[in-house]
Amino acid sequence: MGIMKEFKEFAMRGNVIDLAVGVIIGGAFGKIVTSLVNDIIMPPIGKLVGNVDFKDLKIDLYSAEDAEALGAGATASINYGNFINIMIDFIIVAFCIFLLVKGINILRSKAHPEKEAAPAKPTEKECPYCLSQVPIKATRCKHCTSELEVDMQHA
Repeated sequence: MGIMKEFKEFAMRGNVIDLAVGVIIGGAFGKIVTSLVNDIIMPPIGKLVGNVDFKDLKIDLYSAEDAEALGAGATASINYGNFINIMIDFIIVAFCIFLLVKGINILRSKAHPEKEAAPAKPTEKECPYCLSQVPIKATRCKHCTSELEVDMQHA
């Protein structure tokens, strides 16, 4: 029974649920970008390059004679057109994520402006006679016993 309780506590943590939501939304976003690349961006590019469907671009590793000799379905090819589609897909997703993270960082900086830390007030001063460090409020040097001027600004 203890393992089920631990699993429930683990699964109900906020960051696990956030991760699950992120993965689901990311998967859906990936499908949208893939459709954008395959259905909207690549057809005009293919038209510009001479009515080429990038998915069909490949280098066959078998000649027609080799394929006949090996039997039906014997094919091997390097599908570089599909690779081009996937690379463009990746670049668009990476750029969109970059913009999203940049936007979130801008919103965070506006919501929580970082206050510049004021320089820490000195806690010690230098004795003008023996050059030792003494507490800022000291009226005598603990090393040479000289009388020190009290700094009203730090007192």
